[in-house]
Amino acid sequence: MSKHAVVYCEYQFGSMDGKTANGLVREPGKYNIVGIIDSTKAGLDAGEYLDSKKSGIPVFKNLDEALRKAANRPEDFIIGLAPADAFLNDEERQVVIKAMEEGLNIINPLQEFLTEDEEIMTFAKQYNVEVRDIRKPKPKKDWHIFTGRILDIETPIITVLGTDGACGKRTTAVILDKELQARGYKTAFISTGQTGLIQGYKYGFAIDAFPMQYLIGEIENEIVRAEEIEKPDIIIVEGQGALSHPGYASSAGILKGAKPKAVILQHPPKRKVLGDFPFMPMPKVEDEINLIEHYAQTKVIGITLNHEGMTDEDIESTITDYENQYKLPVTDVLKFGPAKIVDNLIAFFPSLSRSEQVGVSE
Repeated sequence: MSKHAVVYCEYQFGSMDGKTANGLVREPGKYNIVGIIDSTKAGLDAGEYLDSKKSGIPVFKNLDEALRKAANRPEDFIIGLAPADAFLNDEERQVVIKAMEEGLNIINPLQEFLTEDEEIMTFAKQYNVEVRDIRKPKPKKDWHIFTGRILDIETPIITVLGTDGACGKRTTAVILDKELQARGYKTAFISTGQTGLIQGYKYGFAIDAFPMQYLIGEIENEIVRAEEIEKPDIIIVEGQGALSHPGYASSAGILKGAKPKAVILQHPPKRKVLGDFPFMPMPKVEDEINLIEHYAQTKVIGITLNHEGMTDEDIESTITDYENQYKLPVTDVLKFGPAKIVDNLIAFFPSLSRSEQVGVSE
């Protein structure tokens, strides 16, 4: 049975720094999300605010209102923020303490490990609640380095990379995964960030918690593990950051460890500068494609759009322009679905074409 949770995202719901909350509204995974806390959007439906589609998830002004008005009392309090500095400020910290006083377990996706915070853990013990640090890595004795086992995997491996951080890579990867499953394919999804781990994906880890050498080995190990256990038709690896990004090396580690045979590139056409690095201009799509293909000896086979700041007319004209320019299928999976990208995946990988598809209703 799904646990009930409220997601704290004050001032940031619907923004880049609210990406964890945004992702949980779109795909709650193992949770039943009973509300979002953001006083600046209080009274709205979270799904309608994000995607113009009602979700039945209300936005509350504070924790007290959430506990009073939510259809079900939450058991977990999820920190839905993903700020660049990755630390709680004093106001946020007090809300976390208040949640523990109310008997809620704390689900913490930040790089600040609350299980190592003496005050927080004193409160946790006092109120008999659990604190879970999503990004906290397993013991070092269990870390892996690259072994080359992935080179023996014949199953198609793809990843969704981007031209920036927080531009929708995980959302697109999840939607592609669902579409492939709907067509009868068996998939294995490798989560590489905090939101996917909260959602409950079976394979993955928070890659930015590991030094690069072990990040590469851990990605390889998770893919090999998924291949051996699931025997999937295709493996989808969630991307992080951007290969060209000056502040993140995670895409480089994913490309080295996953050895993807194809890449989908996610891009926000209206961004002029990198999200958390406004002194850096956004890369050109063609430059990112060339960089990825040269770096990893792989092939970008589709482009997906993040429609922030775009009208429907903007999206449609951009799709047309990009398809003419790059000779690749282009879509916005939230607006128009993933069908043309999945069609191209099936065409690109002979094994998917051969297995299309036993047991699927006509």
